[in-house]
Amino acid sequence: MTGDNAHSGTKGKSRFIRLVRNRWIWAVGLTLLAASCAPGLFNFDSGFVSDDTVVRGAVTAASPESSQESSPGSSPDTADDTRAPLEISYLAAGNTSGRRVIFVHGTPGEAANFLDLLHRVPDDMEFVAIDRPGFGFTKPRRAVTALDAQAAAIRPLLVERNGKWPILVGHSLGGPIVAAAAANYPDRIDGIIELAGSLDPALEDVLWVQHLGNVPPFSWLLSASARHANRELIALEDELVALGDRLGDIRQPVIIVHGTQDRLVPYENVPYMQAKFSGARALDLITLDGANHFLPWNAADRILDAIRMLDTRIADLGDNTLPQTCLAARHPDGPVPAQTQTAARTALC
Repeated sequence: MTGDNAHSGTKGKSRFIRLVRNRWIWAVGLTLLAASCAPGLFNFDSGFVSDDTVVRGAVTAASPESSQESSPGSSPDTADDTRAPLEISYLAAGNTSGRRVIFVHGTPGEAANFLDLLHRVPDDMEFVAIDRPGFGFTKPRRAVTALDAQAAAIRPLLVERNGKWPILVGHSLGGPIVAAAAANYPDRIDGIIELAGSLDPALEDVLWVQHLGNVPPFSWLLSASARHANRELIALEDELVALGDRLGDIRQPVIIVHGTQDRLVPYENVPYMQAKFSGARALDLITLDGANHFLPWNAADRILDAIRMLDTRIADLGDNTLPQTCLAARHPDGPVPAQTQTAARTALC
């Protein structure tokens, strides 16, 4: 390129650079302005503690240790000693002698997302909703991005009642967490419900702005829940890829509940789950026509129906996890290794 054409090309490139820089400056400026008007941008915590029917409690869970990484924008609430045990806060309501149903929220979220359901617990059940690591009242307040570490935080709540082990209900990102728990603790979970579950890694997209929110000064402008949610979402695709091959090891019955108008976790996740939960003794799909992503708030009746349906399915199936011969190699202090489960099923199950 020579003469006027070269000069014209240089001017065009300069205009483009100025345009990009100007847009960048505007984006930064608007973010800073918003943050100055609302410190702790995107705070999703309700602050709910308890009421006349819903009580708050806590259990100690093992530290996620190596599953926790420090991000460049770590603030005091994400820079705690990663070897410190977790105090998992939860909300509970209902019959403490009945079957326990554990609700696991998405990201961001908190136990109080399930308040409507907690207030409508059936007489023969106990409903428990947890604040996942990194959210609500669970301490230390640090992000935990590994699905297995999130699943391990549920383990202290997996208690048997009259021969019945808990049902797990996972909403959104809680979906892969309850799936990981079912794979890791097959003898302590009777069944799972995937409530608008986000399981297909091919449907996960990370935007460049999400990485921007993971470094200072932008990370400083976000609330703890927003920072932790961002880190979970950035890591989610790789976590789902690793989980995918283990979904076929899940023997417990599974119910999928998903809305056709879900714009956050699209209905296209459903065929992926149907294909991957190939080892489940029963797999049921409840399609909610016209429903969006926010099922705990607007589809409580259908969720209660799904819980009762799964409870009945478990009773009809009897022992719905592994035969006792397969469970001879139980690991009571941790998850059953995948190779142990696979070998046992190949030989006996």
